[in-house]
Amino acid sequence: MTYSSSTRDFVALSDLHPNLARPNVIGVVIGKTDVRGFPDRKNIGSERYTFSFTIRDSPTYFINVNSWGREDYIRSLSESFRVGDCVTIENPLVQSKEAEREEKFNPVTPSCYKLLLSENHSVVKISSCYEMDTKLLSLLHLPVKDPQDYYSLGDIIANGQSLDGRILNVLAAVMSVGEPKYFMTSDKRKGQRCEVKLYDETEMSFPIVCWDNESIQLAQSWIPRETVIFASDVRINFDKFRNCMTATVISKTIITTNPVETVVDIYTVEQLKEKALQSDGKLEPVYGIIYGYISTLDIDDNASKVIRNRCSICRFIVNEMSNTCTFCSDVSSYSKSTFSSFDILVDLTDHTGTLYSCYLSDCVAEETLGCTVTLSPSWRTGLKVNVLSCKLADPREASQSLLGK
Repeated sequence: MTYSSSTRDFVALSDLHPNLARPNVIGVVIGKTDVRGFPDRKNIGSERYTFSFTIRDSPTYFINVNSWGREDYIRSLSESFRVGDCVTIENPLVQSKEAEREEKFNPVTPSCYKLLLSENHSVVKISSCYEMDTKLLSLLHLPVKDPQDYYSLGDIIANGQSLDGRILNVLAAVMSVGEPKYFMTSDKRKGQRCEVKLYDETEMSFPIVCWDNESIQLAQSWIPRETVIFASDVRINFDKFRNCMTATVISKTIITTNPVETVVDIYTVEQLKEKALQSDGKLEPVYGIIYGYISTLDIDDNASKVIRNRCSICRFIVNEMSNTCTFCSDVSSYSKSTFSSFDILVDLTDHTGTLYSCYLSDCVAEETLGCTVTLSPSWRTGLKVNVLSCKLADPREASQSLLGK
């Protein structure tokens, strides 16, 4: 299988093999590690640098990519893209992977191979093919593990120290995102730490800790009490100092934000409103599927009301006055760049009523409208709805669901 663009053909990740000469591949970055340096055995006293990332081009296939080289090259390459970006890779080396050894520290993938990048021969670019981007971006919301294979936060706490050191999956909502803390390690390397509090129906506050810059930047884009994450392969530990269980993001971890595959409950508009009222003001999010239609789509209003600027690194909405990201301002000069993004209010209607002023934003809006961008309203009391996915429904599936009501 190949994907075509106006300039080149891309080989599907599932079709890669070591005998394939000079392949070009395309995928969305679903995981990424920080740059690290190691002593160079061939040149005593110097260091080689490396980082890795994982790309995906279909619901069932993703692969790890490794790069080694000089510090300047590795750092420049790493800073050129982030998790959530669509990238093209020209001329990587396809190698068989030693699964047992490599997957101890890297994400588990369905591929028998890995990709190696060469400074002299390989090229990584942000993809500019929009039609392919929209298909790839939808993969960001598909977990890499079985969406039903996870521990509830209550189960982790109940099992206690018996889970200490275990690697497992967690599905939970974000309660709060802490400020990144920066420090210097004993060997004079810069370090960072960020703690996020998660909750679900079994536990109201559970800490997950990020130690690398990539996961910290991703966490800063999460919205408390709105964002849900599926974190595959996090490490569970018992924190003796705080006397509690914690989760830690490690190099194997891949975090899926707002995983739509885990949303299976079907509601009518009336039922969703009733469900929200039953929360007794706890502001706990309700996730579900509605078979309806967009009854209001006001895109003829002032552009400032439907378009917002987001940070090119973390995708968070930037300050309107300064047009800079408050979360990424101290990372690098690259963080100052922004891009325009839809932030549209729509009304969703079915046979039982209407949900007014639902948020259709960012890549979900682009995929729904089929185009890219050529003020968010202030908070109001009542029901707030964020659209996580908007697609044409199968008429038979929708009718069967409604008849079941």
